[in-house]
Amino acid sequence: MGKPKEGASHQNGQAHDKDIVRANGHDKGDDRRPFSIKCEWDIKQTQQFSDDGTNTYFWRAHTVTVLLIMLCVLVYVGAFEKTKENSEYNTKRGLVACIAVFLLFGDTQIRDGPFKRPHPALWRIILCLSVVYELVLIFLLFQTTHDARQLLKYLEEDLGKPLPEQSYGEDCRLYTPGHPKGSFHTFLEKCDVFIPAHFFGWWAKALILRDYWLLTVTSVLFEVLEYSLEHQLPNFSECWWDHWIMDVLICNGFGAYLGMKTCDYLGNKPYHWRGLWNIPTYSGKFKRVAAQFTPYSWTSYDWKATTSLTRWLAVCGIAAMFLLAELNLFYMKFILWIPPPHFIMQVRMALYLGMGAVALNETFRYMDDPTCKRFGQQAWVVAAIVSTEVLICVKFGWETISIPFPAHVTAFWILFFGSWTAWTVWQFWPSIIGGFRVNHDKGSDSAISHAEHRPKHE
Repeated sequence: MGKPKEGASHQNGQAHDKDIVRANGHDKGDDRRPFSIKCEWDIKQTQQFSDDGTNTYFWRAHTVTVLLIMLCVLVYVGAFEKTKENSEYNTKRGLVACIAVFLLFGDTQIRDGPFKRPHPALWRIILCLSVVYELVLIFLLFQTTHDARQLLKYLEEDLGKPLPEQSYGEDCRLYTPGHPKGSFHTFLEKCDVFIPAHFFGWWAKALILRDYWLLTVTSVLFEVLEYSLEHQLPNFSECWWDHWIMDVLICNGFGAYLGMKTCDYLGNKPYHWRGLWNIPTYSGKFKRVAAQFTPYSWTSYDWKATTSLTRWLAVCGIAAMFLLAELNLFYMKFILWIPPPHFIMQVRMALYLGMGAVALNETFRYMDDPTCKRFGQQAWVVAAIVSTEVLICVKFGWETISIPFPAHVTAFWILFFGSWTAWTVWQFWPSIIGGFRVNHDKGSDSAISHAEHRPKHE
């Protein structure tokens, strides 16, 4: 969330009680609140915020210390350790060492991201892990389908085997009296571990997107995509009540609602940070340690999707990338033969939550802050990862992706994109016409200028 602004007055590490708030768009002398504020870049925030500036030992980079420890480990491995005569073991160990050295370099040298809690080093590690993941995807992209599947055996022997087809939409009866498994066995069989996973997943997505409309649109559109693609992926076939009641209303809807309530709480609470050793009581120290795992400050997102054509296209692009990332998970599991509960998919989802939170913050700042001229580093990597995953799905699963859409699905999406295009043109017609006129005038001026400087011939 950016570097704090300079200029807040402090004395002995503490903020004056009578400091004038000169941040978040409040530069007026009559705006007097009892806390000094060293703000984020977001000029629309008005939360109470202060930081006494305490910089403890654990907040320093320790670049030389980390380098010396790393070199000591490498000296031990290179000069004293006896190498095993096992090529597979040594290859795996060498790759892990390469990744570890890269993570150490990134954690000490890469610039901080927008988040400061629980520690900037955590978010630097997430950025480095996302780069490693992108490099793995690039490597897979250059393999054959068979080799890509078999390479996963190096992670676990059970991988690289075809998965049984599974569909959740064969029997959609909620009540089956006299059934040996019970009258509500159809419903109970679908109440598995994925229900709490969906709920907590959408709670976390609400903390990332921070917008009711964007959450609702992506939730509904993903269920529509499941309807549209169930002829390609069997596990997209679900009962109607599983789609709209279990997923949209209960898991996604309730999770997103609680997530937005959490955003409201975090957006309204004051943030007053003091160094641990500046707090006199043990209870205060304990609360300070617990608060380390809460946000440093909070930025509420107002995407303003319909204020301009550029922002409308940008917000639609964010929703599209969000949906693509979700679809990639299911297609990659199906194409690379990875079972749904496998730890690879769980690690991927956890990594996406971490890097997605930073990427959305950087994207919002790039869109909303006129002083931000550079697309964020984490947002750049996330865009590359989603695009590479799509390419892997297309290359390795073309026989699946190329299965023709049913006629009614094709008709629906033609109607959808036609309506979207018509509404966009109707809503932003003045901007579109103005852009054409500007380009036309520039072209005319360029032609006139070229004609004026063209040499004359007798």
